[in-house]
Amino acid sequence: MMIAALFVQPDGVYAGVPGVDLWDEKRDARRYRGPYPVVAHPPCERWGKLWAGQPLWIKRTGQRKIKGDDGGCFAAALASVRKWGGVLEHPWGSHAWSHFGLAKPPRSGGWILADGIGWTCCVEQGRYGHYARKPTLLYYVGKRRPPDLMWGISEPRYPDWAIQKHGLAWCKKAGELAFRGGGGNVTPRIGTPAPFRDLLISISQAVSA
Repeated sequence: MMIAALFVQPDGVYAGVPGVDLWDEKRDARRYRGPYPVVAHPPCERWGKLWAGQPLWIKRTGQRKIKGDDGGCFAAALASVRKWGGVLEHPWGSHAWSHFGLAKPPRSGGWILADGIGWTCCVEQGRYGHYARKPTLLYYVGKRRPPDLMWGISEPRYPDWAIQKHGLAWCKKAGELAFRGGGGNVTPRIGTPAPFRDLLISISQAVSA
């Protein structure tokens, strides 16, 4: 069954996957009008912990971004999932959930009703191939209850070399995502592992089953 992957990179993990109609920035996923169920990855920069911008940039320039100022991407992704079925993902702690009236699920996992339309849960991408735990919010709309996933709260994982060099306390302060990528290369941190991509595709494909 065909699905549409919205707000994804043209050369990313969804590129070349059979049965995937890919919508990147150039194609503008806000303009998606069906007919396939979707897997949506709307940008999260203006919804996360650092929605105002990097602290050093703010200190240097005095400029702060506007919370939720994503050009309507999240709203469009949410509307597409509600209309065509499928699943939307965003980081744990995303302010978009409360802004759009979606219930906050337990960090430990399990689906709950998000609103009068869909379901929501938190699942760790680390259980599906990511190098860090990376807890992730999902919002699902379909004819049947969404499937059980690999739930739970894992222990933080830090590279042995980092612990030996900096100590465990420093690693905890830096966070799990700090040890790959960096600078202009954020792909290792924000990229979707192939097993997690396949999970989201399978969930989207089953919305009409």
